[in-house]
Amino acid sequence: MDARDLPRKPRIAVSACLIGQEVRFNGGHKASRLCNEVLSEHFDFVPVCPEVAIGLGVPRAPIRLVGDPADPQAVCSRDPGLDLSGPLRAYGQQMAKDLDDICGYIFMHKSPSCGLDRVKVYQANGYPAPEGGRGLFAAAFCEQRCDLPVEEDGRLCDPVLRENFITRVYAYADWQQVIAAGVSRGALIAFHARYKYQLMAHNPQQYKTLGKLLGSMSRDDDPEVLAPRYFSQLMKALSRCASRGTHSNVLLHLCGYLRDALSRDDKQEIQQLISQYHAGVVPLVVPLTLLKHHLRNHPDPYLAQQVYLQPHPENLSLRNAI
Repeated sequence: MDARDLPRKPRIAVSACLIGQEVRFNGGHKASRLCNEVLSEHFDFVPVCPEVAIGLGVPRAPIRLVGDPADPQAVCSRDPGLDLSGPLRAYGQQMAKDLDDICGYIFMHKSPSCGLDRVKVYQANGYPAPEGGRGLFAAAFCEQRCDLPVEEDGRLCDPVLRENFITRVYAYADWQQVIAAGVSRGALIAFHARYKYQLMAHNPQQYKTLGKLLGSMSRDDDPEVLAPRYFSQLMKALSRCASRGTHSNVLLHLCGYLRDALSRDDKQEIQQLISQYHAGVVPLVVPLTLLKHHLRNHPDPYLAQQVYLQPHPENLSLRNAI
């Protein structure tokens, strides 16, 4: 299954201000061009604003994090005695259960409720701690949904992080289809086989580890018990960004399937493009396009099912910039 085979658009939760809803403390928004003009074509967004959801108005006095960066409290900046920590954490736990069909979450960066990292946590001296913390809603949500792909809007400006996040979202959606169809030993093995080269690009060692995990499953083992463990390790492996080195290694492996079908000149051409990609001269899409061209002329049933060749819609152009 590639990204085009999904029965419907994957659903992604998103901080409501990022899609233009005027829910911020000052009555404004932080509309994201990436979300509204690019990703909205491929995903159904589920807007969430935890601060409004727990009863805070618009506009409102801003909140801030204070105390221990590892376990901060959220208070009203104008009334430090008003502690909003409990409601924000409770709402995060609630939404982690209610949003059971989403495949990812895009959080608003630097937000004391939604920020994933480096959120200012103020100390008694009035200055923020150097290390920063995590928004309380986001922290509670992510603790309950540790396998879900999550990212901040600001980090999605980085093409490598953006491609990695979208790859994980589609992998999560793919897995949901496996679960919906019923988990079996055969389904797990087939899923793992389709993700062979995707895993090799992100974490080659983990591909072998997951293969051994499935290989150790006997006919008496319940695949539904093993499935969550397998998927958790898969998502952890995919969270590591693939490098030019690992991508180049995968491309060379894929070329190996064509060694008897291509002419000497064709082999030299694609190997040269892979070398240029590895050196940073051309983006990934260049050698990959030529490889897919040769695979169309010389189809291979095993490669045809590989997610790596099309992990997300082609018109997102995510591999044009990495």
